[in-house]
Amino acid sequence: MTTTTSVGDLLRTWRQRRGISQLELAGRADSSSRHISFIETGRSRPSEEMVLRLADRLDVPVRERNSLLLAAGYAPHYAQTPLDDPSMGTLREGLERLLTGYEPYPALVVDATYNVVAANRGIAMLLDGLPEHLLTPPLNAMRITLHPEGLAPRIRNLKQWRGHLLAQMERQIALARSAPLRALYDEVAAHPVAGRPGDAEPDEPVPYIALPLLIEHDGHLLSFVSSIATFNTPMDVTVAELAIETFLPADPATVKYLRSLSP
Repeated sequence: MTTTTSVGDLLRTWRQRRGISQLELAGRADSSSRHISFIETGRSRPSEEMVLRLADRLDVPVRERNSLLLAAGYAPHYAQTPLDDPSMGTLREGLERLLTGYEPYPALVVDATYNVVAANRGIAMLLDGLPEHLLTPPLNAMRITLHPEGLAPRIRNLKQWRGHLLAQMERQIALARSAPLRALYDEVAAHPVAGRPGDAEPDEPVPYIALPLLIEHDGHLLSFVSSIATFNTPMDVTVAELAIETFLPADPATVKYLRSLSP
């Protein structure tokens, strides 16, 4: 027997996930707690505009907003255009210019499950020498970073960096219902963590403005702090799930070394 989750059930789940009351949601959505209650219990069918407004106030991911609309009997509002579609040409060119302009520092673009959709030569430099089976498309940033044959043996603060990455994935899983992301988390979290003498411990303070990635390359210890950018008000599922991660050198030695590699 097939069961269908109602839009009211889905909205209640998102509201509870955000930890807010019906009254608070009603205030944010310019509605009443009675109306919110009726929607959640199925006594009232929300309009398409109300579904989108509630989804916005609950910060529901774009992909899941389409699910809410379908559950309410409406057509999806957001397209999901493949990145290689001709209509995405301007976006692809913009991303490539951004990544190239960031060189010699590493930068990449990933999708919702950390598959790499674009990367610059700074990233290629860090991946130099990895086994072919990890570099076969689609490349996955989490898999490459935490796999015992990937970057993990080169990361000098692996326990710290691994903890940061897993916590990041846990937050994303809590915000969005993603079976592929959960499967990826289970896979990379199962990899053993082999510490080495001199590696930073999880609670060891570090003299940086943020937790750094400390990674070896060709006998040099490089340090980076990372930042992640997403698109404002995306109207396409594909675009909404893209993330641009840039790695900023965290010390003068890293800057000097990377510049020495530039053509």
